[in-house]
Amino acid sequence: MSVLKRNERLNPSQVLLLGFVAIILIGTFLLMLPAASATGRSVGFLDALFTATSATCVTGLTAVDIGSTFSRFGQVVILTLIQIGGLGFMTFAVLIFLILGRKISFQQRLYIQQSFNQQAVEGVVRLALYVALIAFSVEAVGAAVLFLHWYPEMGLEALFFAIFHAVSAFNNAGMSLWSDSLMQFVGDPVVNLTISMLVILGGLGFIVIVDVWQHRRWKKLSLHSKLVLLTSSGLLVAGVLLIFFIEWFNPQTNETLTLSERFWSAYFQSVTARSAGFNTLDIGAMLPTSQLLIILLMFIGASPGSTGGGIKTTTFALLYVTAYSVVRGRREVAVMQRRISQEQIFRALAMVMIGMTMVILVTVVLSFTERERTDNFLEVLFEATSAFSTCGLSMGLTPELSPVGKVIITLTMVAGRVGPLTVAYALAQMQRKESYRYPEEKVLIG
Repeated sequence: MSVLKRNERLNPSQVLLLGFVAIILIGTFLLMLPAASATGRSVGFLDALFTATSATCVTGLTAVDIGSTFSRFGQVVILTLIQIGGLGFMTFAVLIFLILGRKISFQQRLYIQQSFNQQAVEGVVRLALYVALIAFSVEAVGAAVLFLHWYPEMGLEALFFAIFHAVSAFNNAGMSLWSDSLMQFVGDPVVNLTISMLVILGGLGFIVIVDVWQHRRWKKLSLHSKLVLLTSSGLLVAGVLLIFFIEWFNPQTNETLTLSERFWSAYFQSVTARSAGFNTLDIGAMLPTSQLLIILLMFIGASPGSTGGGIKTTTFALLYVTAYSVVRGRREVAVMQRRISQEQIFRALAMVMIGMTMVILVTVVLSFTERERTDNFLEVLFEATSAFSTCGLSMGLTPELSPVGKVIITLTMVAGRVGPLTVAYALAQMQRKESYRYPEEKVLIG
């Protein structure tokens, strides 16, 4: 709870970053305990750190098999880390403060504001309560459906499996207790729909869910909610159609599947590629065109204020609208009869450039450190993008990573979860306001 104490030397971005690091270290310690291992022997510091980081950052990349490596205690620790990481430790801090009857100061509200990426401090405590209520309610419904579906085959063990996968899906973590993720359910409508709905709701963002619940009419929704819903729907439909068409010609993934199973596989991969990390097809066996498409979907990711990562759907939408306005010769960027400020456009550009730079640098470094384990550049790029976007999909490189590679991916997952701009702000020195402006001069473009 010390993260909520007033500290003038730390800004909200730094508190957010340090909070995630603290949770990861606690999780690493717990996962290193012999009781957390299925064999009774510690999994070791590096694998424990990698797993704790992946769970807290709701990424889903795993260097070891969760179901067979960790005991039930270890799996509960991972489940807890996913829940805290997905909703944000500030949400749980608010709940504890309210239960204890303690008041939340203005400085603490600033930390909550940064955690939810809000523009104003007003209403952030109420938003945190909404987040907790929505998350636990949706996860409970999803877990109940999965339990009833799996109970005839698994018995009471289905209860923990249902809870684990419901929490993992809603928080866009993508961690599974099965070694092949959800490939055995490639044609199962109940599993496909339940998991995908949890993923979609978790990826839309709590602000959008609250906005839709309160207004329930398209005209009354905020511009943010409209952009999120339109962009998310467009990416989902485009992903389904492209993956379905491309993989139709791939015997390694579709040869044994029926027509309905091919549709479900295309639908599920399109949903989870954005930030969830589950898979019902062997990602490594997919055609390079499909793999490149998934890389693009992962890089875009989910929406602001959600449990997912990536540059966010609104960032992608703003850049697309900006490019459209430039092509049409418009002097201002507008969408749905609303003008977009230059500050937001600059922020979107910065997010994309920082994200691209990070992915490229990680890819270059991994290409060198993992050169003895793979010569497939696309596989390395896929891994770097998945870590940055906290998606969790892999073409099979994760278990083969070298110790140096695991450290690089660990750092990338932290940066991707907290957010490139948040990390940049947290590490930057205090900026001074400029009291002057340079003369303007044009630069040739194109």
